[in-house]
Amino acid sequence: MGMPVTVAIVDATAARNDLEKIFDYFRAVDDRFSPFKKTSETSEVNRGLPEKDWSRDMKAVVALAEKTKQETGGYFDMMTPEGTWNPVGIVKGWAIKNAADILRHAGFRNFYVDAGGDIEASGVNARGEKWSVGIKNPFRQDEIVKKLFITDVGIATSGTYIRGEHIYDPQTKKPVREIVSLTVVGPDVCEADRFATGAFAMGKQGIRFIEERAGLEGYMMDKNGTATMTSGFGEYTMPSCET
Repeated sequence: MGMPVTVAIVDATAARNDLEKIFDYFRAVDDRFSPFKKTSETSEVNRGLPEKDWSRDMKAVVALAEKTKQETGGYFDMMTPEGTWNPVGIVKGWAIKNAADILRHAGFRNFYVDAGGDIEASGVNARGEKWSVGIKNPFRQDEIVKKLFITDVGIATSGTYIRGEHIYDPQTKKPVREIVSLTVVGPDVCEADRFATGAFAMGKQGIRFIEERAGLEGYMMDKNGTATMTSGFGEYTMPSCET
């Protein structure tokens, strides 16, 4: 889907083949879900593929999207203003978590999976410290406005500063313009990603939604460069780590 993927495994038993399995998985996800490939299952669904012929993964993603739509009061919606499905807003976090689970099932404890800036971090890095992640300044992308230190959580950012206006308020059918970036930290990247997208669609009210959602913390920047964070977000700016 046009996004870079980075995988790091710190455990000494890791081999190149372990990395290749993860990249093969992401390629398979892209082939199935990309709305930009005419041969993808997403494109087939948009052309009228009946639900009985959907793959198990497609059914899982659609069910998760519907659950998220309900939990966000309709602000998360896979349906585009043009009337087609675009699952990118939810499938990325879902796929990253699945990739992380592949590594966990293989016995790895210390790793980092990043696809398009959304991350699942487990254990510690090569220095035995928490993984460090920077939140970019949406107005100057060579600057970092916040540095986070994370372990055993997921982090996802929704914004318009890279892909332009692509997140719409499903009620007005207009692009969200009052905020430019919303980063969410959650128990895993799937949770962080799906709620980051829905909360961004809420505009300035999105950070309050994240505040009220158990297990989530967030950092929002509006179009004027003013940042707002949830009450517990500061814990992720502390670098200490007990190993």
